[in-house]
This record gives sequence, C-alpha cells and structure tokens, in this order.
Amino acid sequence: MNAVAKATLLFTVFVGTVLSGCTSTGRGTGESTTTPGITANFTWKQSDPSSGMIQAVVTMPDGRQDTYEGKFYQITKESRIDTIGPLWDPWYPGWYGWPYWGPAPSDSFIEHYTGHVVANLAGPGGRMRCQFRLLRSSEGMKGGGQGQCQLPTGQTINAEFPPS
Repeated sequence: MNAVAKATLLFTVFVGTVLSGCTSTGRGTGESTTTPGITANFTWKQSDPSSGMIQAVVTMPDGRQDTYEGKFYQITKESRIDTIGPLWDPWYPGWYGWPYWGPAPSDSFIEHYTGHVVANLAGPGGRMRCQFRLLRSSEGMKGGGQGQCQLPTGQTINAEFPPS
C-alpha cells in the first residue's frame, strides 16, 4: 500500500470514528390540548444511538414554571425490556389512557412503541411521561418527531420536534 492510499485509509477511519461519536441536540415546543395556557419548551441531547436526555420547562396558566427532566429511550424492534426498565421507576399511578403503558413492562409495549421515543421525566410535582413518534426513526430525535406528554395532574401536552 503506497503512502497516499495509507493516508486516505487513515483519514476515512478517522472521519468515521468522529461521526459515530457525534452528539445531536435539538429543541421542541408543546401546548396543552386539555388546559388552555399550559405550554412547554423542550431541549434534548442524544449521544447514544438509542437514548439521551430531555428536559421540559412547562409553563402553567398562572405563569409558574416547572422543569421535568430525565432519560429518553428510542424504541426499536431490537429494544429489550431490561434496557428500558427505568421507564417504570418510579411508576406514577395517576397515568392513564396510553395503550400498553401499564404499571409493569411487557413485550407488547416494545411492539406498540417501535419507532417512538419514550420518557419518564422527574419534576417538582411528580412524574411526566412522554411518547413521540419519530419522523425519521433512523436518525433518532435529530430526524424530528411529534407526540404527547402527560403531566402528573393528567393534563396532556402535544409536542413537536422539528428535524435538526
């Protein structure tokens, strides 16, 4: 192998390594469909192919702001219950109305939510759960998405994440 070929190979390996370690970040917005005046601003960071961190600053009608944050998981056909177990820790008994999201994990959850990002976020008033259908699931959150979050009080926030 000549020097030019070696340099080209090394450069290709270097670029591949750098790109595979990239971190994606983005923002989203949301508003309640059940209670006028509740809005949310989301920020997220993903450096792992199947998970990342997300924060939601929720503004209530009276102007009070609550911050919810935690890990999100991108659900794929290869996801396993043991790797997404923290979604149920702790389980918030006030949640209702979302299929397959009961107090214990099951394989039917993975089947139903493949192509989604899901999260169980901690905040001052309890837990907020979220599920977003990805627009381009092969790109993770970077590909954009839309979905819902449910506050501990039961209000629902519709959320949108533009591709970043």
